Amino acid sequence: MAKGVLVDITKCIGCKACQVACKQWNDLPAKIPEFVDGLTGPPDMDGDTYTVVKFKVAEMAGDYKIRSAKKQCMHCLHPACASACFAKALEKDAKTGAVIYHPHLCVGCRYCMLACPFDVPKYQWEKTFPLISKCQFCFDPEDKYDRLSYGKPPACVDTCITGALVYGERDELLKEAWNRINSDPSYIKKVLGEKEAGGTSWLYISDVPFEEFGFRPNLGTKPLPEYSHDFLKYTPIIALGWGTLLTVLYHYTKRREQIASEKKDVHL
Repeated sequence: MAKGVLVDITKCIGCKACQVACKQWNDLPAKIPEFVDGLTGPPDMDGDTYTVVKFKVAEMAGDYKIRSAKKQCMHCLHPACASACFAKALEKDAKTGAVIYHPHLCVGCRYCMLACPFDVPKYQWEKTFPLISKCQFCFDPEDKYDRLSYGKPPACVDTCITGALVYGERDELLKEAWNRINSDPSYIKKVLGEKEAGGTSWLYISDVPFEEFGFRPNLGTKPLPEYSHDFLKYTPIIALGWGTLLTVLYHYTKRREQIASEKKDVHL
């Protein structure tokens, strides 16, 4: 059964320990700090940052409160990034729920960046030979950065001291999420990730609108790869037809040149 993580925004204190743990576990380089909104730094995920804690000041019952939410790859149940990748550099692991990235297969086309509804994959703009970068859910088939295969939670979850991040079976996490929502009226009556774009392995509950943290509203519940299936199924036919047309044009042009050359020889 696929794993997941429940993110309870009401329990996050914005300590950024998860952000630091991700950097340390994955050997990601640190940078000179840049901040937006006073506390969010770096401003967003980038080629060397798989996760970032975003801060917002929310108006609640006539008062203002600071809320923070960790963002990273949502590890969709039906990942649009993987369906858009013709090089097979992105792959869904059914056992762990992780959407993993294979850099050695990537051609750098960046279709995955366009396909992702959560704006997650980032490009390594600062590198000479840039590739895509994103959270791997601490699952690594090559073992170097693997935690899930050893029964350990992701590094970010392991370092969370407030219980804002809970790792487990996705179905059990959904039950826990709705138990919390139904027992406390301050929660918004929604689990982000339960159905959005067909569902994700990372689930969020909150007492402030999810849009405050940049999550797109009205994503729909249909898996995004289904929208492209009707078009992509014609890709082999289009490729074969285009190749045949180019071959015919090549032989036509070659034959015309041959005839022109023969006429020139006759005149001489």
